[in-house]
Amino acid sequence: MLAVSTLRLTGQEQARLFRVLKPCDTAAFPPGWRKRHREVKDYWGEIWARKFLPVPWLLCGPRRYASSSFKAADLQLEMTREPHKKPDPSECLLFGKTFTDHMLMVEWNMEKGWGRPRIQPFQNLTLHPACSALHYSLQLFEGLKAYKGGDQRVRLFRPWLNMDRMLRSALRLCLPSFDKVELLECIRRLVEVDRDWVPDSAGTSLYVRPVLIGNEPSLGVGSPTHALLYVILCPVGAYFPGEALSPVSLLADPSFIRAWVGGVGDCKIGGNYGPTVFVQKEAKKKGCEQVLWLYGPDHELTEAGTMNIFVFWTHEDGALELVTPALDGIILPGVVRQSLLDLARTWGEFRVTERKMTMNEFLRALEHGRVREVFGSGTACQVCPVHRILYQGKFLHIPTMENGPELILRFYNELKMIQVRGACLETGWMLVPQRSSCPRSLWTEAPSLPPPHPHSPTSW
Repeated sequence: MLAVSTLRLTGQEQARLFRVLKPCDTAAFPPGWRKRHREVKDYWGEIWARKFLPVPWLLCGPRRYASSSFKAADLQLEMTREPHKKPDPSECLLFGKTFTDHMLMVEWNMEKGWGRPRIQPFQNLTLHPACSALHYSLQLFEGLKAYKGGDQRVRLFRPWLNMDRMLRSALRLCLPSFDKVELLECIRRLVEVDRDWVPDSAGTSLYVRPVLIGNEPSLGVGSPTHALLYVILCPVGAYFPGEALSPVSLLADPSFIRAWVGGVGDCKIGGNYGPTVFVQKEAKKKGCEQVLWLYGPDHELTEAGTMNIFVFWTHEDGALELVTPALDGIILPGVVRQSLLDLARTWGEFRVTERKMTMNEFLRALEHGRVREVFGSGTACQVCPVHRILYQGKFLHIPTMENGPELILRFYNELKMIQVRGACLETGWMLVPQRSSCPRSLWTEAPSLPPPHPHSPTSW
């Protein structure tokens, strides 16, 4: 155990740190900690998101799980008595319109910590009118998918990365911490209960939406003393009808900014999405399907709609390169983004780079015919080709579709092989919701997200 005295913390910081350590860890504290500890209340489950630790792994990650976290072993199950009619496999499944019979629910309060998790019939929530999530956007969410293969086995795609990102978002909003493994095991059991809702038609999946909200019944702005974690499931259809990958056009307008340095662009929270609806409508007025978010005086490429952005081109030095913006605190660390980078680096056929990319650099490459493919990546679409960008009043033609698109199709087919047919890498990307526990060893064996921006709460 690392002694607290080596962390160079002030007395107040040591008192805060003690809140997130178990009683058995008190031997690590230097003389005088007991007096300081008596000055604060003993809330074991509270995690402070303020940056007072030079070693953020002490707050979360494999070395430390939340001492007051709920346990999957305590999971309660209440089956619905009025099951809903499942969608007709021949009908088109619209995103987020159909929900399964059950949901996962866990309540938290500062005084008692986490309650027992329970799987219960899908139902509406009862919230206080002053709920802090409604007034001050103290809420976050995640999105992952479960797939049913030809062997009828249901598989979750890299869910460890979603749990990791969800915990980071919770710390940033001063929402309660939780044990990532325990939450994933609860989700696994929920999917197991509603496994008959997982569609098996081509391109379909079960969308899993975990949500954590502050439920403070007060109009004051501050860390909530009550919170609610719940998970709902939606069967969803194919993003692209058939096997065709339909390209989209993007509006690149630097007057609209999605995220900024020092903000929360790297967190999956509702406040990052609501304000984009207006810009999306502006893009549609100008004949574009999505928005290419630019940032700064150099007009850096950041994201495409709700997707990460990739450019496949020949670099000025003549090397074939796949480039995507680096995780600098503005970019959301997407699970599919990381998966594409991992696949490309495994192939070793071209250079893979995470770095800043400006519109001037992109325009030069386009003018010289060096751009091959531009595409977005995300949980909903996996990979989405881009064929036009509206920038400074002019449509720029991107030769994505003329080039196959070879790389996009390769990524798309490779992901499908892994997600549906169970073709896994050596490290294992899929979790099968069957009647077996989720071993903690998976957290160290599975590929993890790269470290976030230094100014953001880290995970492992």
